[in-house]
Amino acid sequence: MKTIYLDTFAGISGNMFLGALLDAGFPFEVLEQELKKLNLGAYELVYQNANKLGIEAKYFNVLLPEEHEHAHHHDHDHEHDHHHHEHGYHHEHDNEHEYGHHQENEHNYEHEHEYDHEHEHYHEHEHNHEHSHNHNNSCTNEPMDVAEISEHNSDHVHTGELYAHYHNEDGHVPEHSHDHDHDHEHDHHHHEHEHHHEHEHEHEHEHSTLPHTHHHHEHRNLRDIMSIINASSLSEGVKQKAEAVFRAIAVAEGKVHGKPLDEVHFHEVGAIDTIIDIVGTLIGLEYLGIEKIYVGPIVTGYGSVMCAHGLMPVPAPATAEILQGMPQSKGIVPKEMTTPTGAALMKVLATVSLELPEGFTSEKIAYGAGTRDVAIPNVLRMYVGQENAAAHGIVEAACNLDDISGEVLAYAMDRLREAGALDVWAEPIVMKKTRPAYKLCLLAYAEKLDELLEIVFEETTTLGVRYHKVCRQELERSFVTVKLPEGEIKVKCGSYKGRVVNLAPEYEDCARAAAASGSSLAAIMNEAREAAEASL
Repeated sequence: MKTIYLDTFAGISGNMFLGALLDAGFPFEVLEQELKKLNLGAYELVYQNANKLGIEAKYFNVLLPEEHEHAHHHDHDHEHDHHHHEHGYHHEHDNEHEYGHHQENEHNYEHEHEYDHEHEHYHEHEHNHEHSHNHNNSCTNEPMDVAEISEHNSDHVHTGELYAHYHNEDGHVPEHSHDHDHDHEHDHHHHEHEHHHEHEHEHEHEHSTLPHTHHHHEHRNLRDIMSIINASSLSEGVKQKAEAVFRAIAVAEGKVHGKPLDEVHFHEVGAIDTIIDIVGTLIGLEYLGIEKIYVGPIVTGYGSVMCAHGLMPVPAPATAEILQGMPQSKGIVPKEMTTPTGAALMKVLATVSLELPEGFTSEKIAYGAGTRDVAIPNVLRMYVGQENAAAHGIVEAACNLDDISGEVLAYAMDRLREAGALDVWAEPIVMKKTRPAYKLCLLAYAEKLDELLEIVFEETTTLGVRYHKVCRQELERSFVTVKLPEGEIKVKCGSYKGRVVNLAPEYEDCARAAAASGSSLAAIMNEAREAAEASL
């Protein structure tokens, strides 16, 4: 069984996880094509090498059209009093995100001009001046680490990753540090300004390559985001896991701020950025055929961040909420190292293992780079290998249900799959008094059983569940993509002792191709199977 183990000694974020998957062999071209299915509009994906204290890693990030390239050719530090940065840029933020849900590029480069910059970013300043943001919840020179109540609608919590994404052609992701003593003052007419303010500085700049982000803020809640994802032609597995991850973030933010789920909103830019990080990660896991994810103790960093409500501790409230029940350590870097997105991906997808799990054999180590330069290599280390499933206990659990509707049963089964059950199914049975009923069955690792049983008891009418240990033999799984006249089809390959013995075209791809071409589903599936066999 293909398995990964994540060593988060420098924390984890969505873009670091995705960078590690790209380093492990997930083709960037496939990522680009799959993300187009989301119809998110214009954006640019940044993919390049980054060296972190001698460790070569892959760096991934996202740029949107609203971000201006700019450069500062003056030597000064810049400390903006941007609290919620509705015009969309921030300088020298320790964790690079300032919404309730933190920026995924939280690990900023703090470089010292070690590289030549192939292109520069410009931003207009006039020196020796002051300006101030006239916002109610201003945050000084630190990112917002909690969901904020929107200025124009204080009843809604707003999260979303307000990012600063930037890069050079030389494979590095520079950052600068700003120290201004000035305030900003903007009229944010429903967040639709064009950022025409002038800065008069009395400061020193080390270097500045952060772009300014200009965008209209459209706020999206969980339902809005899932409408975008569910409208795509991505696999059902990716859609279900994406909903579970976004829900974990929204639930945590809502609890921190005392808001119901539908009032937790993601900013437009943050939502797009986070959708790409989360969905891209899930696509990569599916492409690489990763069936099991382990993670060690989550390193969060430590210290505090200044926001509208005052100094907030690291980990930020939402991150701390998400990581409940998972082992954590603060590490040695006094900055925020794990973001809510990174935490949510681990909470939903991973099983905790304090060390490399028994029965796991590593075949490759991949690295995903963060942005910031710190005292340790700012990378996520990912071990990729095979796990002998026999080394772990697998259980089969079942219960009989004679008073449950099909809709409620389907919802319970979906939740069990999202929570990590290896398989979930229902069998028709006949109970006493010849009542028709269902037998709900699931297969899971023993360590996941308690969590899954909690879902069974919450979502069904059963009064008890029986379970027992089982053994199983698995084929090694991988994927190939074949191009047919009707479109591209992903095919799952099952191998036994190094030989492919099973080919299974993905249903969603085949159904889409059949509908578009007028061919039968069976014909498309046979054609895809034959093409895959010929390509092996």
